This record gives sequence, structure tokens and C-alpha cells, in this order.
Amino acid sequence: MIPGAGNATTLREYPDILDWIREIHATTIWTTSVCTGSLILGAAGLLSGLQATSHWAALDRLHHWGAEPILLRIVEDGKIMTAAGVSAGIDMALTLAAKLAGQALAERLQLGIEYDPCPPFNMGSPEKADPAVVKIMREGMAALFEKS
Repeated sequence: MIPGAGNATTLREYPDILDWIREIHATTIWTTSVCTGSLILGAAGLLSGLQATSHWAALDRLHHWGAEPILLRIVEDGKIMTAAGVSAGIDMALTLAAKLAGQALAERLQLGIEYDPCPPFNMGSPEKADPAVVKIMREGMAALFEKS
């Protein structure tokens, strides 16, 4: 699982890390990412020709790595599974648990962590949010993401 950060693609300046990601991917059952971790998978060359997701404010940057950006919380393409923003990582973890150990276990895990999303505001995606708020967030987050 490759986590993201605002400056995720600066890892391309560390070829040893990208080499390690490529090497480990060859042996994994699943290679996954959360948030802008998909940009790191892209920088490692693992997303070329695949569908993937990322944080909505960085989603378009997946084109730079040859991926097809999909605005969904979880995208599975082959053995690569990408999750959108941080909270989508929980959705992905439960999805993986179901695939690896069965839905019954994943359901017990969901209950065990009391994962029952009921956000106080209906602003969890750019499609739902007020366009003015999306604009403010996009402008504020732009400085965090690599310009490509």
C-alpha cells in the first residue's frame, strides 16, 4: 500500500524508491494506493494504460503517468487497486478484506471499527460541494501538487 501526500510525485527524484515499488509489485497479490499514492504508482510506471483514481484535486495528474483517471472512491484494474482521498482508504481496506478473506470477515471488521459513515455535511466530493468551496479548495491544494 502506497500512501499519498501533497508532494507525492517528488518521489520520482528518488529512483531507488520507485525501483523498489516496481520490484515489490512483481511479487504482490495486490498493489494499492490511497489518495495521491496513485501518483507514486504512476511515477513508478505501474499505471500506464490502466484506470486509477486519486484525490479529486490531483486526479487529472494521472494522465501524466499514462493512466485513465476515474472519479470513483475505489478503482480496481488488474491487481492494482487505488483509493481516492484518505477516507476512501477505509472503503478499499474493507474491499480487500472481502476479496482476501470473504465478505463475512469484512463485514465483521466494518462493525468492529464502527465504520458507519454519516458525515455532518454533504461536502465529501466536488460533485456535492458548493462550487465556490471547490474553487477555494482547489486553489489552496494546487500548491501542494506537482505542476505537470
